Amino acid sequence: MAKNGSKPKSKIPNVNVKHRESLTELEKLALWITRHVGTMGFFLILVLWAAFWLGWNVLAPAELRFDPPAFVLWIFISNIIQLMLMPLIMLGQNLQSRHSEYRAEAEYMLNKESEAEVETILRKLDKQNELMEKILDELQSKKQA
Repeated sequence: MAKNGSKPKSKIPNVNVKHRESLTELEKLALWITRHVGTMGFFLILVLWAAFWLGWNVLAPAELRFDPPAFVLWIFISNIIQLMLMPLIMLGQNLQSRHSEYRAEAEYMLNKESEAEVETILRKLDKQNELMEKILDELQSKKQA
């Protein structure tokens, strides 16, 4: 018990540190890729790469084109990128979900602790009100006497 009669506050863990410490190096890499793939910068890189590739293989002199008009190499490389990114993004989302669960758990603990503190304060206020009413009743009874 604390000095004022209430329970000592529990230490709520920093869920960001807890989550960060639970990650392996490969999981950190997956999160880094997930964060960067979902940016406008990455999208623009893909658009510029596709525009350059398609433009070069359509507009460049025939002897300088490296992918025939069917763009087989471009489709192959695009599919490989998709096949590599899809599971990494899913893994990153799972890791972010785990972080959200840690945060929700910490928030729940904080809410339960806050609720207990509010109940303690309300009980103390009720007790003070009772004492003040007794004192007021005594003062009024002395005043009338």
